[in-house]
Amino acid sequence: MIVHLFVNDRPYTWEVGPDEMLAHTLRNHGFTSVKTGCDMASCGVCTVWVEGKPTLSCSVLSARMEGKHITTIEGVAEEAEAFGRFLVGEGVDQCGYCSPGFVLLVLAMKRELHNPTREQVKQYLNGNLCRCSGYQGKLRAIEKFMHIKDA
Repeated sequence: MIVHLFVNDRPYTWEVGPDEMLAHTLRNHGFTSVKTGCDMASCGVCTVWVEGKPTLSCSVLSARMEGKHITTIEGVAEEAEAFGRFLVGEGVDQCGYCSPGFVLLVLAMKRELHNPTREQVKQYLNGNLCRCSGYQGKLRAIEKFMHIKDA
């Protein structure tokens, strides 16, 4: 089946299988920053934006993306690099496997939540797993990036 979509504001027309998930379609077409960790929508590694909203691409059929706008980490490279400097500053850049999905989630949170509390940040990040670093350093990086004062 043929699907037309926009990835990082560029139009694409791809042939996809009826049961092919978006994460695999994107990777098969060179968007290798999109990774999978669990293939069960439990870890957040595969997070992309669909129409500006964080979406677990391992649980979305590519065929359902007809006409949709998909954003990967490459589509928000400048913002991602800016936040990445905060992660490095807190020493939590580790292996980077989960970073693209995690960074997209944080950038979406920054756009959606204004002046969030630490609890709201934790709730927003629920479901994003990292096997390398502790979450305290990531929380400090987010708080500095988003200028959260009640931490």
